[in-house]
Amino acid sequence: MKLAHRTANNWLPSLIDEMFNNDYSGGTALPLSQPAVNIAETDERFHLEMIIPGFSKEDVAIEVDKDVLTISSEVEEENEEKTEQFTRKEFTKRSFKRSFNLPETVNQDQIQGSYENGILSIELPKKEEALPQPKRMISLK
Repeated sequence: MKLAHRTANNWLPSLIDEMFNNDYSGGTALPLSQPAVNIAETDERFHLEMIIPGFSKEDVAIEVDKDVLTISSEVEEENEEKTEQFTRKEFTKRSFKRSFNLPETVNQDQIQGSYENGILSIELPKKEEALPQPKRMISLK
């Protein structure tokens, strides 16, 4: 069995890694990322699901402008505790913004959304002319 030991050559990367990957309370910092999104297409519609736990539906803004669907949220929370000896004030800010180019086939007037258990669901129905047409027979003259 070979024992690993720290040498003077590898302590600096470890220290830097520890400084930037931990928050001040000793826990691991959360990675900065966008919410995960699933997009599915059927013959009649597109269905978009975004996972955004910890947000309420009042926190989420959905808008369509010039064929771009934008989903965003910005939440600020503040907690202040005062005693005779000290004042402690903590605040957090959580936000995200995702934009999607809508295809010409989407009926923008019929877009609907819902939010339940941390999952935002958006239905993007297709325009009538984009729906599959039933097979028809053409008679010859």
